[in-house]
Amino acid sequence: MAEPDRWLRAGVVGRPHGLDGSFHMAATVGAGFRLLAEGIEIRVGGEPARIARLAGHAGAPILRLEGAVQRADADALRGREILVARDEAPVLAQDEWWAADLEGCAVRDGEQEVGVVARLLELPSCEVLEVTRIADPDGPPRAALLVPLVSDAVREVDIERGVIDIDLRFLGE
Repeated sequence: MAEPDRWLRAGVVGRPHGLDGSFHMAATVGAGFRLLAEGIEIRVGGEPARIARLAGHAGAPILRLEGAVQRADADALRGREILVARDEAPVLAQDEWWAADLEGCAVRDGEQEVGVVARLLELPSCEVLEVTRIADPDGPPRAALLVPLVSDAVREVDIERGVIDIDLRFLGE
């Protein structure tokens, strides 16, 4: 697969759904469901595939791929990553980002370095950034910092520079 930043992770093939080769999509990332549409070409485990059926909803998407006709076809794909080409992705609003664009960004509070975004998590109330903190050489390991993607906690997201400015005081630190 060429150019990894050309692809966005939508989720992972989950358990089969029914007998016709359909499956539940698991580990949906951020707006992963919005990446999907019937007829588009995707990558499943690095191999090209085309979506023949899209059902369910954002919390529980169900897909069937062209050529999948029985439950065993879906079961054989279980656990494989589902990627969508960035050029197939819908346009996002000004305050929306793909999880892949946030991961790896430096996190700061003004000039103070805090850490790096490890991943985007979906909690029941909102999406949060899991931030791996910068290690203190004189102290014990620090737990990851969870930063809710709300305007009180996140001042600015600059994808071009790879920097996210947060308010540690709002987060209770």
